[in-house]
Amino acid sequence: MTQLLLRMFVKDYQNTESPKVHAAVGTLAGVTGILCNALLFLCKLLAGLLAGSVSILADAVNNLSDASSSVVTLLGFRMAQQPADQDHPYGHARYEYLSGLVVAALILLIGFDLAKSSFDKILHPTAVDFSPVTFLVLALSVALKLWMSAFFGTLGRRIRSTTLQATGVDSRNDVIASLAVLAGCLIERFFHLAIDGYVGLAVALFILYSGFSLVRETISPLLGKQADRELVEHMSALILSHDKVLGIHDLLVHDYGPGQCYASVHVEVSADEDPMVCHDIIDDIEQDAWEQLGVHLVIHYDPVEQNDAEWQAMSRTLEEILQSIEPGLSMHDFRMVRGSKQTKLVFDLAVPYAMTGRRQEFKQRIDAELEKRGKPYPTVIRFDGK
Repeated sequence: MTQLLLRMFVKDYQNTESPKVHAAVGTLAGVTGILCNALLFLCKLLAGLLAGSVSILADAVNNLSDASSSVVTLLGFRMAQQPADQDHPYGHARYEYLSGLVVAALILLIGFDLAKSSFDKILHPTAVDFSPVTFLVLALSVALKLWMSAFFGTLGRRIRSTTLQATGVDSRNDVIASLAVLAGCLIERFFHLAIDGYVGLAVALFILYSGFSLVRETISPLLGKQADRELVEHMSALILSHDKVLGIHDLLVHDYGPGQCYASVHVEVSADEDPMVCHDIIDDIEQDAWEQLGVHLVIHYDPVEQNDAEWQAMSRTLEEILQSIEPGLSMHDFRMVRGSKQTKLVFDLAVPYAMTGRRQEFKQRIDAELEKRGKPYPTVIRFDGK
């Protein structure tokens, strides 16, 4: 079904790196969500009013919030496709994240309102008139939401959209909520237990939980979360696949929204290589990163001394010292700056974020270990996080 809809409404749907395809898939998802959730809202609203059930009405309002979320998602995808301008040179793709944040805020507001209504029903319970029509509406709701969960999840993975993947998870959560409402109505119908208010409150709390989770997921990329591990692995493998590349470090990925990924990296190449050859290699890698991964990559060229015996010996010594101090430490950009009176060891030290407060300690221990080994070189250390 998903493939059929993609073929019908999205041109060149297999080219998932295309911004136009990204926008078209987002539009398809938004329109589908609006239509399906609006239909579910109307059906559940009618069923809830006929049955006098606050839990069914809560589930109906939850679908209304989903329809509103789809409208915001649709607008977010549309706004995200605006081209770059003088004030926003990296484009407007982060509008997609902002739309997800608005959706989360709507879910939270509705969740609080439903919790209040359900609490009133607990204090002042009334009978629920459960009928075959009500059962049919809830059963069809579960089936449709199961399909929507798979639909949004598939589209989200196809275009790597956290917003659509979150929408798929939200639809799966709605299945659980509708099943809880259905179970509550059946229990009240056959066992005469007034639990409608409690079920409504449980659904409201579930909605609030989903809202808070969505807030966390949408704020994280706006704050600059860690790059996707799979993308980092693919990028590293692509760079290291070139024969003359000895190593890489300081790979930084900047996410300006779906389809707007920028990265920078330091690439180590032998200092004996022709600089013009290295320049061509770097150009090729940057082009491959864009064509294969859709990443705007900028490379800093780091020449590495391979025929300097003293450099090699001190590099090994420092690596041994670092491992003896803390296995999580790593060094790069190592240089020996030789002056008329003394030689300095200059390098970058990558320290895990959890150990940031120990940087001064590491500097003192490195100097002490060099002194102990009869290598009292002054050190100039630049600290990186990892």
